[in-house]
Amino acid sequence: MAIPDLRERLFAAAERVVARDGAAALTSRAVTAEADCGKGVLHTHFAGLDEFVAELVLDRFARSARQAEELEARVGQGSVAANVQEVALALLESLPPAVVGLAMTRPAATLHTREGLRSGAPAFDAIQGSFTGYLQAEQRGGRIAEGADTATIALALVGTLHHLLMTRVPGESEDAEKTTERLVAVLLDAARQPPAA
Repeated sequence: MAIPDLRERLFAAAERVVARDGAAALTSRAVTAEADCGKGVLHTHFAGLDEFVAELVLDRFARSARQAEELEARVGQGSVAANVQEVALALLESLPPAVVGLAMTRPAATLHTREGLRSGAPAFDAIQGSFTGYLQAEQRGGRIAEGADTATIALALVGTLHHLLMTRVPGESEDAEKTTERLVAVLLDAARQPPAA
């Protein structure tokens, strides 16, 4: 019998297992038990746990890329910093640190993730493009200084978020909201439009 949204159900179950019991507890049986599915369901849809972990990571990156695309609709609304920070925070919280660690320490999962990214799966490049497009639109609207290097601001923002996402330690990470707030403030400070004389 087909299970609606099975992939998302398994992915969400895996995140709960890792959050509650740690990365070492992530097995195909633990995931299917948490998802209340048959024991063999994961292996019916994925070649194994490594492919499953990689697909989870790729799915969360794609979800973050879709959220970044929503910046376009916010041009001219709210504050630039608040708009950027909301998407930056969503990216930083897109994956639990333990799942990121799993994907980086399981060679087959790492390889599958890289292959997915090379084949065009949306991830950091797409997110960077969305940030750049948003900042350029705000620049055209006069909310960012004319001479600000929006492409470099977007690169620095996404690069730093990537670093934070990949290096956070479970249970020891600094408050993500405060970190992104400081990051966005520093990066946008030089880009602020000076007040009219």
